[in-house]
Amino acid sequence: MNNLFIAENLKVITKVLPILKVQIHQKEISLVIKNSHLIPVLTFLKNHIKYQFKILTCISGVDYPANKHRFKIVYDLLSVRYNVRIRVKVLTDELTPVESCDKIFAAASWYESEIWDMFGIFFSNHTNLTRLLTDYGFEGYPLRKDFPLSGFVEASYDYTRKRVVHERVELSQEYRAFKFTSPWETLELN
Repeated sequence: MNNLFIAENLKVITKVLPILKVQIHQKEISLVIKNSHLIPVLTFLKNHIKYQFKILTCISGVDYPANKHRFKIVYDLLSVRYNVRIRVKVLTDELTPVESCDKIFAAASWYESEIWDMFGIFFSNHTNLTRLLTDYGFEGYPLRKDFPLSGFVEASYDYTRKRVVHERVELSQEYRAFKFTSPWETLELN
């Protein structure tokens, strides 16, 4: 049923929805759409009688620092009626907010707050965008590729003051030049 559903409806979906690209990997469909078309596409996929993707299983963020649109947000949808899944992908950068879909899918509220906390992607019209996994005074976004592994602040307990102190971390990086030949370059092939 899944392969039949995908084959029949993929042609219809591409004609009806404003899709930039369709990706198929191991029988899983991914639709890449513009940021401005996110809410109409999700509403269509949820409410249309032929699709009924009523469950949002996950929203995740991906960081590609070298790309023009640095971030990709992936919405995983499930249709219980047809036993099929679909992914909707949206591209954005550091400054462009993404429209919140928490009014369409209630579960989106938590996922969007988590993505904002970890990546710094802002969701406009979100009902309660708060930090979930980091502390209130935390600086930066830990899942961005340019975030230092050690962080910016180190927390430790000071026994003389009898409290936790936060100290700035010195981020000095020593670079080494690797000037040796690899064993693969020295092999002689006949």
